Amino acid sequence: MRNARFVSEVLFFAAWYDSPNHIPWTGCDVVLPFFGKKSVSGPPAGSDARTHPASSARVEHAAELSTLDFTGDANHALTQYAGLMEVTEVGAGLGAAYEEAAVLYANGSADAAESVLGAVLDSASHQAGEGVWMMLLDLYRLTGQRQRFESRVVDYATRFERSPPPWQDLSSAPGQGRSKAVPLLSLSGTLSGQSTTQFEQIGTIGKKSGAIRVELSRLRSVDEAGCTLFRKLLRELAAERVKVSLLKCGQLSDMLAGQVHVGRPEGRDGWLLLLEMLQHTGEQDRFEQIAVDYAITFEESPPSWEPKMEREAISTAAIEAAVAAAEGFSLDGELTSAMTESIRRLAAFAAGRQRFEVDCAQLRRLDFVSAGTLFNVLATLQAQGTQVILRNVNAMVAALLRVMSVDQVAQVTLRV
Repeated sequence: MRNARFVSEVLFFAAWYDSPNHIPWTGCDVVLPFFGKKSVSGPPAGSDARTHPASSARVEHAAELSTLDFTGDANHALTQYAGLMEVTEVGAGLGAAYEEAAVLYANGSADAAESVLGAVLDSASHQAGEGVWMMLLDLYRLTGQRQRFESRVVDYATRFERSPPPWQDLSSAPGQGRSKAVPLLSLSGTLSGQSTTQFEQIGTIGKKSGAIRVELSRLRSVDEAGCTLFRKLLRELAAERVKVSLLKCGQLSDMLAGQVHVGRPEGRDGWLLLLEMLQHTGEQDRFEQIAVDYAITFEESPPSWEPKMEREAISTAAIEAAVAAAEGFSLDGELTSAMTESIRRLAAFAAGRQRFEVDCAQLRRLDFVSAGTLFNVLATLQAQGTQVILRNVNAMVAALLRVMSVDQVAQVTLRV
């Protein structure tokens, strides 16, 4: 073992690896003989290791492994298993380096991970595959080291006879301001009490970015519970001073207009949401007529006219992209044992879906505990027949997902 610190860092994984519930994994182009296990062959010839899907034959074992608890104190787990395990480094080959770098980066030790990968590529006799190269190049991008990145890509292009990945600064600069691009999302289908998760996602994105645009032309029906949830979201965002632009509200306005009745004091949130939509469509005359009907029906003053029409032109392509994004989910930032709420929201989002994608383009790091929690969720979903695709995963995170067998319960594809 290279140092005592690394031994302690991997004891938890060692205990898990030696568990009778452990699933042998094959989703990597490098064999990992780290703990003396029998080497496992890679994916079938002709397949792409980066997009190799989970095998359905392992569903039963995955369901068993999903019962393991990764949410406790990792230090306690290390202490518990330290006396039970005798960890022997059988070989110091590429597999060990691959695992060690993934573990170190997951633990927040980016410099140490860089040293491990750099030592492999700088050795005179190295035979590292593309996976190790991609890990180091992505590590440079994740840490904002453009000069080192550019010094390596020439060797990469020469060795593999292909264009290297482009430079992209994936580091999180301290004090970086909010993105200038306003997120565009789309609501579709039925607006009802079952839309809680969608509204929570819109609220989270809006508060994070400071502004949000929501496209409504694909809504097909709405009920009173949906109106209540929508109005609650709009109030919360207004309280946080988030600028909200509602686009293509005409169809929703017409649906709401057909559900309100003068002199029948019911469905108050439907009335108020209708008045809100008319402000976003800029229909002042219609607003004033509905406002009079509201005052007659509920015997109270209606909201005042306040034009909120979005005048920025939105392309069809942008709207289609927003619709596609509405059917998916995203993970971003650095997920650690203290920040697993995103994974719990993913489990809620999966309800009733047979297949969906998780965009990981902004996911920078995943530690052991959060990777274990993610495995539990994905293993359960796979056992229920739900297919999940983790796409745009950086190579450092992808390496940990393979070490933790997450690629056995979901399809993992690398970002370029």
